[in-house]
Amino acid sequence: MKKLLNTLYITTPDRYISLDGENVVISAERQEIARVPLHNLERIMLFGGAGASPALMGKCVSESRELVFMSRSGKFLARVEGEVNGNVLLRRKQYRVADKPQESLKIARNIIAAKLYNSRWVLERTIRDHSMRIDTELFKSKSLYLKNAVDNAMKAENIDILRGIEGEAASVYFSVFDDMILQQKDDFKFNGRNRRPPLDRVNAMLSFAYSLCTSMCTSALEAVGLDAYVGFMHTDRPGRRSLALDLLEEFRAVMCDRFVLTMINKRTISPDHFEMREDGAVLLNDDGRRAFLTAWQNRKDEEIKHPFLEEKVQWGMIPYTQALLLSRYLRDDLDSYPPFLWK
Repeated sequence: MKKLLNTLYITTPDRYISLDGENVVISAERQEIARVPLHNLERIMLFGGAGASPALMGKCVSESRELVFMSRSGKFLARVEGEVNGNVLLRRKQYRVADKPQESLKIARNIIAAKLYNSRWVLERTIRDHSMRIDTELFKSKSLYLKNAVDNAMKAENIDILRGIEGEAASVYFSVFDDMILQQKDDFKFNGRNRRPPLDRVNAMLSFAYSLCTSMCTSALEAVGLDAYVGFMHTDRPGRRSLALDLLEEFRAVMCDRFVLTMINKRTISPDHFEMREDGAVLLNDDGRRAFLTAWQNRKDEEIKHPFLEEKVQWGMIPYTQALLLSRYLRDDLDSYPPFLWK
């Protein structure tokens, strides 16, 4: 099993990173302020920074360490990568399956069924843990809807029907998302999903978490030899990591949504961690990104028993295990793709 190493997050806009021997040097106004041994890192993510030296880029490429550039709001901008070393036979099989609607549908159904299943169990966990603070009957009705939606997703006859089922189920799930915010209610309100840009604090956090998880999925897929840009549900579009977005669907509720709710309900994040822009956009500020990323890294280090492999793995390794299982299915080592089902 691949080892989960640390991710270095550079969140302050004016920081420049370079290479000195085997160390990543972080500088501000040409003055060194910190250095980190490169061998401890799996990934470096630079949020709105001043840039990175060519030597560091080359070193990351040669050692297969990921260097990702993000906007300050967490939007993906670019990745530094070298020669593609993916298994050509695996990728050819991926492309053939992606070109066949019914073959793609088999994978997409499992992914979306898992998304709805996991969303349902987020509601069920809330019922179990906070029954005195929520409308239990309302949550049970939404949970039942999602349970039926799982069955309907597995029976979807084409991708458009599947997208319709997923879209309606997502609306049902998010209709009670605000009820799962149990602390700081006046400052963290959720009136529905919005993005590009996010218009409230909750959506700013959700978008940031989804961006981080998408990068994890991209790395995981490429690590096992798959093309992260050719998906089975999300259609091809220049620059869009369609397969990474497919894989993300399984993790939205359990890795991202629950994380955001925990940050709010445990008061790890506060209104002071956000900035409001004139155009209405709401973004995490520097302190907010640091608090968010520290908690995110800690979350990645926690262990869970994988439902299919029946082995303990770190949360940060779950995208990799799923990418591995997907590659095994495409190689005909498995009869079907086993999605991640959390409970």
